[in-house]
Amino acid sequence: MKVILQQDVKGQGKKGQTVEVSDGYARNFLFPKKLAVPATTDNMNAMRIKENARLAQIEREKEAARETAKKLEGIKVTIKAKSGNGGKLFGAVTSKEISDALAAQFGITVEKNKIVQSDPIKNYGTYEVKCKLGHEVSGKFTVYVTEA
Repeated sequence: MKVILQQDVKGQGKKGQTVEVSDGYARNFLFPKKLAVPATTDNMNAMRIKENARLAQIEREKEAARETAKKLEGIKVTIKAKSGNGGKLFGAVTSKEISDALAAQFGITVEKNKIVQSDPIKNYGTYEVKCKLGHEVSGKFTVYVTEA
């Protein structure tokens, strides 16, 4: 019996694949656990439509990431921080602070977990910060830390 896998099944295949299995295995294991559906023409067409919609969604996300990366080029974000003796900051400038400053100063929304800092920012100065925007797209911008 031909079935379309709805989830990854160990020893059978990955989600979306059409595989040949025994009738009993399909009826007694795959169908009750909703791991597969029969490979009818309606189900095959529905699977193709879902796959096309998923690919279109991925392409939209890639385009949005490219646009955000283009906006980030050449941006200089200013963050004011308090410090103690010798110019050392109290704590460090976090990804959340950088994300909030980007949104406030330039209207660009970047999630804090997408901001990558090579080293924690613990002194005043200028720092290069990288953002991994997803789908192998990344952007860079400058963070300028000044005295509050």
